[in-house]
Amino acid sequence: MTKYLIIDDEHIAHEIIKDYCDLIPGLMLSKHCYDAIEALEYLRSHSVDLIFLDLNMPKLKGFDFLKSLSKPPKVIVTTAYQEHALEGYELEVIDYLLKPFSFERLLKAVNKALTVEHLNPLNIAPENRNKSDFIFLYSDKKHIQIKLDDVIYIEAAGNYSKIICTEDQLLMRVKISEMINKLPQEMFIRIHKSYIVAKRHIKTIEGNRIAVHNKHIPIGKVYKAGIDALLEK
Repeated sequence: MTKYLIIDDEHIAHEIIKDYCDLIPGLMLSKHCYDAIEALEYLRSHSVDLIFLDLNMPKLKGFDFLKSLSKPPKVIVTTAYQEHALEGYELEVIDYLLKPFSFERLLKAVNKALTVEHLNPLNIAPENRNKSDFIFLYSDKKHIQIKLDDVIYIEAAGNYSKIICTEDQLLMRVKISEMINKLPQEMFIRIHKSYIVAKRHIKTIEGNRIAVHNKHIPIGKVYKAGIDALLEK
């Protein structure tokens, strides 16, 4: 799970960034900070992997805050002012988002930030990974072992998830939004609000749909960038 921090003096900016990040598997908000001083205080006793940083804030400007950090995490600048972009790149800022920005633009920036550290929840598959061959899910008062290599795709069914395997299928009382966090991200990718697919079982990607096993599954608009990133590997 990649922990992130939002530093911005505008409440609406926090809402937009969090709403977008909620659509990206593997991201977890650590804290809302409304000025850089509050962020410095938080970072003294907590660590994060990624910061969304506004520049024009009271008390301490964004770049002055960044210069004060001895070992800053990855930073994506979010600002309404384009003229500071050069200074941002000199400080090794990962990306520079000019407000207002779209979900697709933020997703591209997040992918770039996480790829730098080989942590991308959408498309990175490290060669030497430690992964489990199975997970346990609780259903009907018992824990059921799910062999990950057997899972072809998972389909949302309200508060349940339908797990389609090579030889059978299971209906588990787990929301698909919770299911994606239980799965190894190098093996599975969410392609639609109602579908997660196993990368190893993808047969073809054509237009806005994916073929797995004997089923064609649509690619949701907000997940298209993740599929594009997968194809670029």
